Amino acid sequence: MKTKKKYYSALFIPLLIIMIISFFNMQNAKLIKSTYELHLLKQMLWYLLGFLLIIIIQKLNLKELFKYSFILYLLSIILLALVLVFGRTINGAKAWFSLGFLTFQPSELVKFTLALYLAQVISQSKLKDKKDELKLILKTSLITFIPSLLVFLEPDTGAIIFYLLILISMLIFAPINKWWFGLLAIIFLFFLTTFIILYLFRQELLIKLIGTSFFYRVERILKFTTNSSYQLENALIVIGSAGLWGTGLNKISLYIPEAPTDFIFAFNIGNFGLLSGFLILLSYLVLDLFLIKVLKKITSKKIKLFVISFICLFLFQEVINIGMNLGLLPIIGIPLPFLSYGGSTIIIYFLFLAIILNFLKSEGANIY
Repeated sequence: MKTKKKYYSALFIPLLIIMIISFFNMQNAKLIKSTYELHLLKQMLWYLLGFLLIIIIQKLNLKELFKYSFILYLLSIILLALVLVFGRTINGAKAWFSLGFLTFQPSELVKFTLALYLAQVISQSKLKDKKDELKLILKTSLITFIPSLLVFLEPDTGAIIFYLLILISMLIFAPINKWWFGLLAIIFLFFLTTFIILYLFRQELLIKLIGTSFFYRVERILKFTTNSSYQLENALIVIGSAGLWGTGLNKISLYIPEAPTDFIFAFNIGNFGLLSGFLILLSYLVLDLFLIKVLKKITSKKIKLFVISFICLFLFQEVINIGMNLGLLPIIGIPLPFLSYGGSTIIIYFLFLAIILNFLKSEGANIY
């Protein structure tokens, strides 16, 4: 029993620390814009719903959940199509459903349903030769391409990166010959080279092919090394002047655009100092180690693939967001899991955790 409590504390203690720090930052976000006035209330509501989901999913049979993974995937695709017609436009992207004073982003739900369905498809595939392997690669690529195309139309290019990451992480651990990845790398380099040539010499044609919005998003990334943005400059100033304790509750030192979301790490350090930043990093490290430890215990192929995709998503968001805030990586609009404001992301990651905890419960005798 003590071992079990210690095991679960490695998940819930750092998660609760991140949650409390997030609430404090949402309180300070009220001082930035009037539109952030309800962020604290909404963030508390999303966390409450997240913990309720964990309780509910503990009562489900994982085999049944994976059995109906295609239906869940299909429903999320339908929502992606519907949001293009009935969705709310925020920051130039028609990607949200308005639910009263709350909003929901279907592209976030696809992370979960895509991971479920791909894990089911790959784990059930019987690979006898290279032809079967090619069929699996094409099938999983098509499954990933459909939602990618829909979110491209919103446009939400960040979501496409996550979908590709889910696909690639699962294929790497699938029982297929690794030379396929060499072939895929060659295809990728071909398209990348074509894109660079068009970007350098035929920008008008490139804009016609990929659209103005997507072109300027890519251009912002490509020019990252030479042009620092206003928000990045302010973020670095805030970090550099924060000291150990920051400005404290209900005070801010400098305006940072997108402070509660993309630049939450820098905003937090400005609010509560370098020590709070260290505490956040330590909390994420404990969560990462917990997930890796769980992964080592899993024998089920589909659960293993599912957890692998979540770990890759989680680590990717940590590294990219913190790197963005420190000026080390391009600014591509990726929030920090559980700390940044955003109900859709919080709920989806709680769903991932709920599946993992369900597995631990059902395999408890073997885990502990």
